Amino acid sequence: MIILLYGYKKCTTCRKAEQHLQQHKLAYEFIDITECPPTAVQLAKIVALANVLPQKMFNTSGEQYRQLNIKQLFPTLTHQEMLNLLETNGRLIKRPLLTDGKRATVGFNAEQFLATWR
Repeated sequence: MIILLYGYKKCTTCRKAEQHLQQHKLAYEFIDITECPPTAVQLAKIVALANVLPQKMFNTSGEQYRQLNIKQLFPTLTHQEMLNLLETNGRLIKRPLLTDGKRATVGFNAEQFLATWR
């Protein structure tokens, strides 16, 4: 299956992810996360495949995260509510977000990328 790369073209780490995939000649489809964020169902699957908590799916350094005071909301939100919030605003999602339906990574870590996507 083709790799889906949810990212943002102006994002440095998204460009690094694209370069990695191109260098390893891996087929991928780039999806602008701000225009077409993954659904809560897709996010739940990515959370499971990447073995991360929903809290780790948030772009904590983003402007939207700070403006909406997401950090203050965490204690009151269920995991499903977090995923629902993420699906409504792609700028809240940590990027790049990659999945092929069997594997997934959240963010860019060179070692993790090499281990997962080669």
